[in-house]
Amino acid sequence: MRKLLVMAMGMLTLASCSQQKGESTPVETSADNTADSITAGRFEVKDLDGYRLHIYLTEDQMGDASFIIEGKDSLITLEQPLFKVNAAAYDEYLASLNKPVAMRIADFHLGNTGDATLVMPQGMPEVVNGPAYSGMMKHFAEEYGDAIEPLPTGATQEVAFDSSITPAGVELKFLKGASNDFPGANILIGGDAVYSHWAPDRTHINNLYAGNMEGIEARIGELEEILATGANVFVGGHGNPATADDVRFRIAYLNKIKELRNSQPDAAAFTAALTEAYPGLPGEDGVQTLAEALYSAN
Repeated sequence: MRKLLVMAMGMLTLASCSQQKGESTPVETSADNTADSITAGRFEVKDLDGYRLHIYLTEDQMGDASFIIEGKDSLITLEQPLFKVNAAAYDEYLASLNKPVAMRIADFHLGNTGDATLVMPQGMPEVVNGPAYSGMMKHFAEEYGDAIEPLPTGATQEVAFDSSITPAGVELKFLKGASNDFPGANILIGGDAVYSHWAPDRTHINNLYAGNMEGIEARIGELEEILATGANVFVGGHGNPATADDVRFRIAYLNKIKELRNSQPDAAAFTAALTEAYPGLPGEDGVQTLAEALYSAN
């Protein structure tokens, strides 16, 4: 639990697209597709097989992302925003879709779901009520005060790992997430997209994603599993939408970390070697902290 708290509290430091199937379309704030008053963050929409995935990049202090899965007749919300300004923008956009909400899912992130029933992966209700997650949310409340939404008060329902549900006519399969993370799910959405805690985009990782070599191995296993689903869109609660090629890049990158950890004598040499191997890759400012974590943990 202590490790989970350290990971969670560290999230405070995070900073965090032709309309063909699987491609991103930025949503302009016009009356045709969303509310004119939306000013916080930005939406992208992906047209997939029988549904649309609305991606809300909140651009909040923690770089969170939220989602709406739009079926033929109804909607699913996934990871609703925490900050009030983002929650208002999200809810206004949600209402503009003119369809009822069939289900609200909180996988890793609690948000502005109020007293609505929350669907969560197996084991997460216990975690969010435990000391690590509760401590994280209390810290957020102290840090940001009235800027964030109150904690949800609704009932929770759990979905077992390796099982599927079909709200709004879209199949959602709950795959177990990485073993070094909260016990949330990698959710396979309609066979086309995967939601994970961290999007596998082309950036350097940080020590919250994996702070030791066991975590690196866990993340490689997670990425290989979601790649094997055959999905072509990969999104996360942190990070930008990614492709299957990005997942393969991330796997190769993590294997490079393994190689350098075994070959470099210390954190400074590791930092220099990794940044030299990936010149210009975003997130370089976090490599030193990652290196220090990897060398102090083993």
